[in-house]
Amino acid sequence: MVSVTGAPATVIVVHEDWHGGAGNGLGTLYAFQKACIKGSAAGVDIKAKLAAGASVAIYHTAGKGTRLAPLPGAENNNKPGVKLPSLLQIKDAFEPITVLEAVMRQTSSYGPVRGGRVSVFWGDQVFVPSAGIKASEHHADILAALRPMPTKSEWESEELHQYGLIAVDSKGDAMQLEKVTYEVATKYLPEDIISVGTSLGSFSMSASLIDALLDEFSSELIAKTASYDSDPHFWMPFTLKREDYIAVMGKKETDAETAGEHYDRMAAFRTKFKPDGGCILGCVDVGRGAYWWDYGRLALYFEYNQHVTEDSPSAHALRTFLRLEPKRCQSNKNGETLETDSHSVVLNCKLGSGRVGPSCVLVGVSAPSIDVEGCVLINVSSNTHIYGRHGLLYNVVHESDEGAATPLTADEDGGYVRADVFMPGKHVQMCSKLSIDGGKVWKVPVQDNEMSFEGVYKANQPLDPSECSALAKAAHARLRK
Repeated sequence: MVSVTGAPATVIVVHEDWHGGAGNGLGTLYAFQKACIKGSAAGVDIKAKLAAGASVAIYHTAGKGTRLAPLPGAENNNKPGVKLPSLLQIKDAFEPITVLEAVMRQTSSYGPVRGGRVSVFWGDQVFVPSAGIKASEHHADILAALRPMPTKSEWESEELHQYGLIAVDSKGDAMQLEKVTYEVATKYLPEDIISVGTSLGSFSMSASLIDALLDEFSSELIAKTASYDSDPHFWMPFTLKREDYIAVMGKKETDAETAGEHYDRMAAFRTKFKPDGGCILGCVDVGRGAYWWDYGRLALYFEYNQHVTEDSPSAHALRTFLRLEPKRCQSNKNGETLETDSHSVVLNCKLGSGRVGPSCVLVGVSAPSIDVEGCVLINVSSNTHIYGRHGLLYNVVHESDEGAATPLTADEDGGYVRADVFMPGKHVQMCSKLSIDGGKVWKVPVQDNEMSFEGVYKANQPLDPSECSALAKAAHARLRK
């Protein structure tokens, strides 16, 4: 943990054995409850530490990673284990940082100002605030990029109806809205709203609030029934009027009776928890100029990895975060004749000769020769020439027959993707294109693959990821030797 966040911490890993999924609301309560039980068995009293001022963070890593396919399959369904261009030193070896580790590194900055609170973050989004690291005085808060209340034309031109929004009034109290038009927003919002912002979804709660919610939903947590998300089922009924809540939930295909019953339940909870009638929800501003990188989609994963080669304030911020400044080339054993352009990032590679760049990102790549432009290569071992234009290779082990000059190649027009999956007795090559949304073709084999992305996911499910990771490392090591 120290190498990731810079501070010691206790890490407890739990999984959600909840048929159909609990949603991120109930899922947060269930994860906290399971972590308390598991921690107690190991001599760690989480609730006592929280009451004493410790800061607790929950990182949600749920989901199959359909939009990021085929990369999660190459990590044996460990979606947050997908790698980024930054190195961690583990004993005597260098390993690329994972998306989850990057999220933990970034969000650890909130730890010192959130004593006695439980923070909830998503495992595939990295953001850097421009408004500093701020504390909250509310029992619950949401991170959002706030700005003055926009005009109707600004609302429409910036397509704010496509985002979950947080509105803050003159007292600092917040209101949650989900994907509404300007007309609907002005109808629901109080007149003293001073700022509105796109929500990052991440939130935190006081120790007393999470205790009260655990008690309120104890029957669901025992039976592992229902599915409640934090925005529509916690924060919106806390902050909207009953009729407005029913109308908004109706657009989510929730009937009026069900929405009304849930609203009444949360209204009763709110009165019991906060009998003085004060607001439970607040907002922590990350700043309108905050940087936000979402690695949850294949095309975005490629785009933001290539972003580190660019000249811009955002790219510089990302390089600084990934510790690629001032050196973009680190821990390499490359041949003297290898040419690398000044903008490309090359980490922990062993390349004989050839050319890298422009705009390439290479991490843990081994090959006798190479010629790539605009490519992202993460953990690639080849005993023959690598050639590529605007493609992505991930966890690839490519071995050609002796004497055959078969290059590991990307399509000339770019967009080629290959990710290798290692299972006991099986090495699967999964190909795709940057333009392919894995969520839309999840069940259908693409690019002449023998298996669909779903087929790989199901084949990985019963396997031990640690065993599969060891198989992959052995395959890389054998070829590199």
